[in-house]
Formats: sequence, structure tokens, C-alpha cells
Amino acid sequence: MFTDAPLTFECRQGSSAETAIYALSGPLTLRNMFDLQAALREDKMSRVAILDLSAVPYMDSAGLGLLMNQYVHCQTHGGRMVVVGANSRVMELFRITKIDSIVPQTATVEEAEGYA
Repeated sequence: MFTDAPLTFECRQGSSAETAIYALSGPLTLRNMFDLQAALREDKMSRVAILDLSAVPYMDSAGLGLLMNQYVHCQTHGGRMVVVGANSRVMELFRITKIDSIVPQTATVEEAEGYA
């Protein structure tokens, strides 16, 4: 099942030196989220975190918790977080949990960089 697949991610600088873009690929679940969590926490330079979920087919409650913890972390430290490219399954999770009304979302990284 795809929930057992690994999660990989790549971090790159955005158009601004203060923007970090995290491109995730694979399901975001309790089983595989800890490397991403560590990378997000180690990033002390970025004011804006863009999480590109366009290649994330599934997210469980732990993945959602990681996302919300990162959102709160960014807000607490004067930064911003934007989610990009969530598919319909992930968007339904956001809708059910009301996260869609809290976390900024865009369709593309370019839009997110303009929003941030």
C-alpha cells in the first residue's frame, strides 16, 4: 500500500534568500515524517517555509500534526508557512479538520512565493 512508501524531500532556496521550499514526495505519515521534522526545525535562516505537497498522495494525522506544528512554529517566530499543490485527498483532510481556513494554500510554488 502507498502508505508504506518512503517520504523523500528536497529543500532549496526560493527566489528570496529568506524563503525555503520543501518539495515532498511520498506519503506524509508517522512512519516516515521524522527526517522532515528534523530538517524543518534545523532551518534557522528561512523566514518563509513553502511546503510543496504536489507529490504527496496521502497524509495521516501525524503528518497533519507535523504540518500544524510547523505552521505554529513559523507564526511564533515571525515567519510564514504556505502549503502548495495539495491533492483532493489531502484537501479533504484539511477541510474536515478546518485547517483549510487556517493554513495559507496555493496551487503553485510561484504563487506561494508571491503570497509569502
